[in-house]
Order: sequence, then structure tokens, then C-alpha cells
Amino acid sequence: MIRPLNLNDTKELLDIYNYYVLNSIATFDDEVLSLDTFKEKITRISTNYPFIVFEEDNKILGYAYGSKWRPKPAYKHTVESTVYVKHDVLGKQVGTKLYTELLSQLKKQNYHIVLGGLTLPNDASVRLHEKFGFEQVAHFKEVGLKFGKWLDVGFWQLRF
Repeated sequence: MIRPLNLNDTKELLDIYNYYVLNSIATFDDEVLSLDTFKEKITRISTNYPFIVFEEDNKILGYAYGSKWRPKPAYKHTVESTVYVKHDVLGKQVGTKLYTELLSQLKKQNYHIVLGGLTLPNDASVRLHEKFGFEQVAHFKEVGLKFGKWLDVGFWQLRF
């Protein structure tokens, strides 16, 4: 079931996120976030943007949200999308289901552009975005350093 975020979900969401902090290049955070820091982050985001979770058998398997892309007023119709899926359920369409709902909500809220920023390489995330009609619009080379390796970031764009 997909439902809105509840702040009681914070610990489960943090566990999903911190796995990626420690084990992947999906995020450029390189130290685990504390419960308080993460709660502050999701509260700030969910106050202004859709923030949804995928729950099955009383366990959260993933989450997705929209967030501010840039602070200037001219960008207010552009939003950045984010999705994280629990690492042990990848390939079970959780991300697809979350993105289907998130994009529907963003469209209803009259956003014009949705941007997905991806650390590259990340074939699964590229496929997910392109499945929904996102097109690659940027490729920044070696802009992040994690695990001792320079990493690229690409941006995919969807126009409603």
C-alpha cells in the first residue's frame, strides 16, 4: 500500500537511507544521519511537497518525495524527485509503484518540470526514470567524491 508519510515512519526510512549512505553511491552523504537530523529533513520536505511510503505487512519497503530544486522564485514550478527502495526488495517494482503515485501527485499540484539527479553509473535508476518518460538533459563529470572515487551526476527531466 502507498500512503502519505507519517513521522512515526522516521526510523524505518532512516534505516533504508543509511544503508545507501554506507554501501552505495546513490547518495553523496558519506556519514550516517542521526534520527533527529533525518526527522528534521523529512518534516521540512513533507511540509511543502508530497512524501509517500510503500508499506507491506506493516514494513516500509521504500519511499519517494518531491523537493525544491533551486531557491529562486522562477523555479517554483520545477521539483526534484527522489525515491529510495529497501535494498533487499530491489527488482520487485516498489520504485515503479512509488514513482507512479509521486508523479501523479506532482502533476496534480501543477508542477511543470520534474528533475531526477542520479549518481552515475546507475543503470536501474536510469531505466526507472526513462520508463516514465524522463530524458537525460545533463551529465556532470567527476563532481562528487565518495569511497575514494570521482563520480558523475546526470539529470533526467520530465515535462508535464
